[in-house]
Amino acid sequence: MTRTVALPAYDRKALTPGIVHIGVGNFHRAHQAVYLDDLFALGEGHDWGILGAGVRPTDARMREALAAQDNLSTVIELDPAGHRARRVGAMIGFLPVEADNAALIEAMSDPRIRIVSLTVTEGGYYVDASGAFDPTHPDIVADAARPSAPATAFGAILAALRARRAAGVAPFTVMSCDNLPGNGHVTRNAVVGLAELFDAELAAWVKSHVAFPNGMVDRITPATGPHERELAQGFGLADPVPVTCEPFRQWVVEDHFPAGRPALEKVGVTFTPHVHAYEAMKIRILNGGHAVIAYPSALMDIEFVHEAMANPLVAAFLHRIEVEEILPHVPPVPDTSIPAYLSLIESRFSNPEIADTTRRLCLDGSNRQPKFIVPSLRDNLAAGRMPKGLVLLSALWCRYCFGTTDSGQVVAPNDPNWSALQERSKRARANPAEWLAMTEVYGDLGRHPALVGEFGAALEAVWRDGAEAVLRRFLAE
Repeated sequence: MTRTVALPAYDRKALTPGIVHIGVGNFHRAHQAVYLDDLFALGEGHDWGILGAGVRPTDARMREALAAQDNLSTVIELDPAGHRARRVGAMIGFLPVEADNAALIEAMSDPRIRIVSLTVTEGGYYVDASGAFDPTHPDIVADAARPSAPATAFGAILAALRARRAAGVAPFTVMSCDNLPGNGHVTRNAVVGLAELFDAELAAWVKSHVAFPNGMVDRITPATGPHERELAQGFGLADPVPVTCEPFRQWVVEDHFPAGRPALEKVGVTFTPHVHAYEAMKIRILNGGHAVIAYPSALMDIEFVHEAMANPLVAAFLHRIEVEEILPHVPPVPDTSIPAYLSLIESRFSNPEIADTTRRLCLDGSNRQPKFIVPSLRDNLAAGRMPKGLVLLSALWCRYCFGTTDSGQVVAPNDPNWSALQERSKRARANPAEWLAMTEVYGDLGRHPALVGEFGAALEAVWRDGAEAVLRRFLAE
């Protein structure tokens, strides 16, 4: 028997565009789009419909799939008490994906668009190991040379802002929805940094006129595969791109929207000047925690995250690192118990219905480690403590990038820089300092003698004994 699917509780034909969102992946459709769907169902904010957009070839495939179903997204909440499916109708169009981004620039130039939001992944902001904007990246250099036909999201944003300025139209707010510390600041640096390469006056105008609110977003959203499509079919939906997610969701944002914003506080969004505290908590504990369980589990051939949490060694490894090496350096958060938050995270990771994979958590370590793990490493060293668990985690990541598990299974490429990481991992087997010499990941930590020594010992043990044995020995110490 086909189960019930909740449909949009409003007239989608009455929606008009107010937001252009760049990067219509699973997370956006399970998060921002769901919050807006809830708001529209209250009969409010109908002038804040979403126009989807993208700047990569994969975005064109998503556009084609969603166009075939009137831009409705299937979102299935995987609660252990029972699955719930809904069709989210907040997106009312998906712009053509073009090399020069002409349609995207034209849409963002429309005065009705008051917010441009982004989910372009942690690695899509062109930053170096210190978190600063990298003006030498080839994509940025290319956009600076052709500002009227840019290939990047930031180049398109600048082209639209320039057009609005020339037409006397107020600028839109630029809102990052990616997992980055100070994501608003990072986005501002990217937009302004690119502008400074070809138009200093435009850069100064962006600095003084365009808002980039910081925000923290959270919802575990696995990648879509055959399992997720089968779940949709169980609801009678032949959807090639359904989204599955946990029941929990959170969104914390600075209330800095000069051009206006939807009343999202009515559907659970927290507007606060203390976003930095929430994001530090989430990035260190949740995203950092993902990395802690990902690499040892992958080396032990554990496929799913809930299976990893059911493994006593992995669960204890996570808990010990969190309590001893991460939580002591997380700043206080208003009205929040940090230990209780950790308990919530451990419960969420253990949800068997999510079927999230350790491979997904291992993805893109070269971009995620500098943001989620290295800051905790630095804080421990600054406090005079050698974080042996986090150092062991770095060794496990290095071993994973060699490209095989402890049983000899081949690891398929799982990072934009996989080839370089694999070659460096091979060199690091004989000379561990090679791994910490990745300044784009570790900055100057490779020049910390005690850290290099601890890492070398950890990597040698991982190679000699395997992930399971090193976890067991670490927990026994």
